[in-house]
Formats: sequence, C-alpha cells, structure tokens
Amino acid sequence: MSRIAATFTRLKSEGKKALIPFITAGDPDPALAVPVMHALVAGGANVIELGVPFSDPMADGPTIQRSSERALKHGVSLKGVIGYVAEFRKTNRTTPVVLFGYANPIEAIGLERFADLAKAADADGALVVDYPPEEAHKLVELLDQRGLDTIFLLSPTTGTPRLKQIAALGRGYLYYVSLKGVTGAGHLDLADVKARIAHIRSFTRLPVGVGFGIRDAETARSIAAFADAVVIGSRLVEEIENSPREQVTANVTALLAGVRRAMDAPTQEKVA
Repeated sequence: MSRIAATFTRLKSEGKKALIPFITAGDPDPALAVPVMHALVAGGANVIELGVPFSDPMADGPTIQRSSERALKHGVSLKGVIGYVAEFRKTNRTTPVVLFGYANPIEAIGLERFADLAKAADADGALVVDYPPEEAHKLVELLDQRGLDTIFLLSPTTGTPRLKQIAALGRGYLYYVSLKGVTGAGHLDLADVKARIAHIRSFTRLPVGVGFGIRDAETARSIAAFADAVVIGSRLVEEIENSPREQVTANVTALLAGVRRAMDAPTQEKVA
C-alpha cells in the first residue's frame, strides 16, 4: 500500500477527511521551501502538493503564477524541487508529497529520469496538469514500477468516457477541479460539486479530493462533508506572498490549522 493510500485509509478509520495544501516550491525563496513544508504539517496537512514552478502555466491563476515567477527568479528547477523532498524526508517519513506541475520540465529531463529522481527522493507521486490520459500511459507505467502514484485532474466538463479513462489510470486519489477557470477563481456551487463527486464515485473507488476554489475554513468544512479531501492552494500562496519573510511559516501554520479545525469540528459545532 502506498503512503498516500495508507493515509486515506487511516483518516477514514478516524472519521476524518484529508487536508491537502498546495504550495509553490521555492516561494518566497529556496531557503524557506522545506521549512514551509514542515509548517504545513504542523498546521494539519495530510498530503502536500509541492508545486514545480513553471513559466507558462495553463491552469494556475495570477496568485500562483506570481509565486512561480518568484521561485524561478531564484533559479528553482524541477531537480531542485525534488531535492526539497529529499531534505524534507530527513525528518518526516510519513507525510505524502505529490510533485505537482507541467510536462515541459519532465520532458526536458526525460520521463524515466524523472521517475528515478522522484523515487530516490522518496516522493509519493506526481500530478502533471498537461498530461491527458491518452498521453500519460508511459508515466503511469514508470511511476507504478517505482511504487509512486499518478494523480489526475477531473473537471466540471469531464465527460463519462473520459472519466472512465482517468478512473482506470488514476492512482492515490482523484483531484476534482471544482469550477471552470483557473486556480483561485470563481464562486463554488456546492450542490453541483456534491452531485459531481457522487457521479465520479460511481466509476472509481479512489478517494476524491476537491480544489481550485476553496479559500476559507467554512467552505473547506462544507466540501469535507461529502468529499474525501480538501485541496487548498491559492489562499495559502496568497498568505505567503503577503507575509513578512520571518512570519511566513507561522502564518502558513495558523491559516491551515484554522481550516483543519473547521474540517474536524463536530457537525453541530458552528465554525467561527
């Protein structure tokens, strides 16, 4: 059983849902990359999506685009991000880490080399935004051989035939993009998201997480009522962007801890 699967199994036995934060590795600077990862764990993260900065994103909104620009100015690369995972593993052997990014940097070093480096660093999987299922078979095969999970995105416009494809290829969990548009945009229609999650579950036994529009504890709590995981990214990256450097880790922990408390609060307890 992979570390991701084991995490979801444990949380289910405890009656809890997974909290999955996304950050851009190396933002605001490389020296804070690993401390911020540990700060996420301190705030209640169950899985970390570690963003690989990229110059030409297609799914990321302006907040995450700016974080990539800041990291790239410091020379943060795919190999550097994988190095952060290895450093993180020196003191944390339990929290799953998913490398989250785009195909170009992976293609540049080669799929097999990427899989080898990810395995050597003790990462747990990869989510590559622009690898559609039709083109992802080789990546899935290489990661499977190394015991790593390939995570796929689903969207409000994903049709049933494509959903079946993704359900067959996906590992670890499926990530449902809760709205049309880029990260951090729009307003969530919770009833529609709930219906879509129910539809997705009719084709897979994998846990289903929801992200792209979750900005506060109350929304996270509402999503956790019917999804297996809550993914929060732009709001965290915004907190990093707006925090004095010396307060970044503390502020990240505090923000995430508030979300965690809301998700874990008894049903009758009102979220502050």
